[in-house]
Amino acid sequence: MNSPFWKRIHAAFNFQETKRTSPPLKLSKRPVLDRDEAVRRINLLGGRDLRPLADELGVTVWKAGRKNKGWAGHVLERYLGLAQNSRQAPDFGSWDLKLVSLRRSPDGALRVKETMAITMLEPAEVVSNEFADSHLYDKLRRLVIVSRIAEDAEDARSLLHAAAKFDLDDPALFRAVKADYELIRATIRERGFAALSGDSGELIQARTKGRGHGSTTRAFYARTGFIARMLNLHKLASMPRVSPAPDDATELGE
Repeated sequence: MNSPFWKRIHAAFNFQETKRTSPPLKLSKRPVLDRDEAVRRINLLGGRDLRPLADELGVTVWKAGRKNKGWAGHVLERYLGLAQNSRQAPDFGSWDLKLVSLRRSPDGALRVKETMAITMLEPAEVVSNEFADSHLYDKLRRLVIVSRIAEDAEDARSLLHAAAKFDLDDPALFRAVKADYELIRATIRERGFAALSGDSGELIQARTKGRGHGSTTRAFYARTGFIARMLNLHKLASMPRVSPAPDDATELGE
């Protein structure tokens, strides 16, 4: 960590030098981070490869021939001082952190690579709660959404694109997400949990999560058109526009 880049990062974080012990960094004991400050810190990494940072922060990318699909998100959580967790509450108290992958199409345009997992779907919780009281809304209400460019399946290199804030405060977006939630809710009530399908929902879908086709767990996912809208809302003028995956026609107008 003696490179000029890391010296700038240490200065930005106002680190105090301490003797390294095991584990090397006790990042989880930092106080809850302000959202604006988190965006600033993440954007210090803009254009940089996250793989060396994974090694520096002790995040495993590959083990026994199997990739840790969430490695890049874990890197950012450790970078910001959050211990890894699977809670349904927002990661940083009043806001949540999400990372999505982009890919370059043959014409050079950036496109959202895949859907984004938001939170696990618990059928009893969904049936019992209106959208405004749901875990789904709690997760989407205030986000920091970070994009990275995935260059290959091995993730030998992955450049951080940018971080931006997203709030589910636009009335039209709120109504659209709520409608998808109510559709999922009605399906569980009327046809049962097993009847849920990833085909339903304009912006949000409910589909299986877990290894193999026999998985019975479900999670809420944001479709790529919705993700593209999140990323384009507050992008800097210098940032290229992000588009949905070619097979997703759900992108909303500006």
